Amino acid sequence: MQALNRKNFNKNKYPTKIMQYGEGNFLRAFIDWQIDKLNETSDLNAGVAVIRPIDYDAIPLLNVQDGLYTTIIRGLNEQGETVADHRIISSINEEIPVYKDFPRYMALAENPDLKIIFSNTTEAGIEYIDTDKLDDAPAKAFPAKLTQWLFHRFNHFNGSPDSGMVIIPCELIDYNGEKLKEIVFQYCQLWQLPHTFVTWLNESNYFCSSLVDRIVTGFPRDEHQQLQESLGYLDNFMVTAEYFHLFVIQGPQHLAELLCLQNSDLNIKIVDDISPYKQQKVGILNGAHTALVPLAYMANIDSVGDALADPLFEKYLTQLIFSEIIPTLDLPEEELKRFANDVLNRFRNPYICHLLLSISLNSMTKFKTRILPQLHTYVATNNAVPNMMALAIAGQILMYKGLRNEQPIELSDAPQWLELFNTLWHDFDNNALSLTALVEQVLGAKWHWESDLNEIPELTATVTTHLRTMLTNGVGATLTNQLGQ
Repeated sequence: MQALNRKNFNKNKYPTKIMQYGEGNFLRAFIDWQIDKLNETSDLNAGVAVIRPIDYDAIPLLNVQDGLYTTIIRGLNEQGETVADHRIISSINEEIPVYKDFPRYMALAENPDLKIIFSNTTEAGIEYIDTDKLDDAPAKAFPAKLTQWLFHRFNHFNGSPDSGMVIIPCELIDYNGEKLKEIVFQYCQLWQLPHTFVTWLNESNYFCSSLVDRIVTGFPRDEHQQLQESLGYLDNFMVTAEYFHLFVIQGPQHLAELLCLQNSDLNIKIVDDISPYKQQKVGILNGAHTALVPLAYMANIDSVGDALADPLFEKYLTQLIFSEIIPTLDLPEEELKRFANDVLNRFRNPYICHLLLSISLNSMTKFKTRILPQLHTYVATNNAVPNMMALAIAGQILMYKGLRNEQPIELSDAPQWLELFNTLWHDFDNNALSLTALVEQVLGAKWHWESDLNEIPELTATVTTHLRTMLTNGVGATLTNQLGQ
C-alpha cells in the first residue's frame, strides 16, 4: 500500500492564513476538519501552520505525511442513521516544532495573510510563568510564546491595525479567551513592553472565548491495520471522532465573513454571549450524563449505550431533559430541543463505549455544577420538586453506599464525601440513623452545596421516598413506577 503524502495523493494546498498551537487529536478532528470542509465548500482558501508547543520527540511531525491524515467520523446522524465517513484532510501545510525551529515560528508573524489563531494546549497550557523572558527561544508558557509572536508581528508591521489577529483558544476552561488575554497582558507588564503595543493588542486583536463540543476518540489503535486495508493506503496519523460537532465563538461578527460561514452547514456559531450555550451543554449533555450514571449503574447496566438501548432509561432521560432541564435554559426552545435530540443520538453512538463507572469520577461535584443550577431554577419557576432530578439524587446516594449486588463498587470522589457516605450508611445499617436523617445529612452539606438543600420544600421527603423504594424494590422498579411504564 502507498503511504499517505502529497507525492502519492494529489491534494490541494492552500496559502497559510491560520496558525494553530497544538497538533493533537482534538484539533485535527475538530478545527482542521472544519477548515478542510470550508476550503472545499467556500472561498476560505486557508492553510494551517501547526505549532508543536511542547518540546518532545516521541511523536513524529505531521510533515512526515506532508500534513495529510484521515479523519474517520462515526455515529448517528440527525435521522438516527449509522454513518461512518472518512476524509483525507489537506488543510495543514506544515508542523513547526517551536523548540527546534524557533526562527521559523517567529517568521510566521511576518505573513500578512495570517488572520486567525487557534489553540488547544490543554487546560494547563493557559498559564503564567513569571520566569519566562522576552528573549527566550522560546518562552515556556503558551501565552508567553504567543506574546513573543504578537510583539514581533506588531514591530514588523509597525503597529498596523490590519495586522491584528483573531485569537480563538479551544482549551476547556471557562471564558478561555478572556483568560488568555489576561495572561498576555501580564507578560506585557512583566516584560515592560511599550504602551503602543498594548494599545494595538486591545484595539486591533480579538481574544475570543469559545465552546467546543465533539468527542474525539483519537487514534484507532485496535482497528488501525483493518482501516488501512479498507482505505487502501498507510496513514499513521488517522483520527476518529463522533458525528456531532458544535463550535460556539464569542467574537466579532466579521469573523463569520473571515471564515466564509455564509452558506456553510457546519455547526459553527458566532455569538455575542457564549454563556447560554455553556448552560445548554452543561445542563443537557453533562446533566443528563450525571443523572443517568447512578441510576443505570445500580440497575446493573454498565455503559451509556446499553442504558439508551433500554426503553426505561431512554424514557427517563427524555423526560428529564425535555420536561425538567430544557425549561430552565435561556435559548430558543426549538434550538434546545435539536441539541437534546443530538445528545440522545450521541449517547446511542455504537462506536463509542462510555462505561458508567469510569464517568462517575467526582460525581458529587458534577451534581453540584450540572444539576443543582437547573434544580434551583425549576423549583423557583414551578414551585415544585423536579421528580426526575430527585430520582437521580436518590440514585447517587444509593450508589455511594458502595455496593452493587452486594459487591463493592470502586468509587472515586473527594475523600470527605467518601468518608461521610461510609459513616452514614454504616450508621443506617446498624439502626443508628434513619433513612430520612441520612438524606438530610447529604443534602445539608453546606461545605459542598453552599446552601442547605433541605430548605427546598419537599426535596428531602421526595428523595427519601425514592431512596427507600430503591432499597426495597430496586432502581428499575422505582423508575417503572414513577414513569408509568
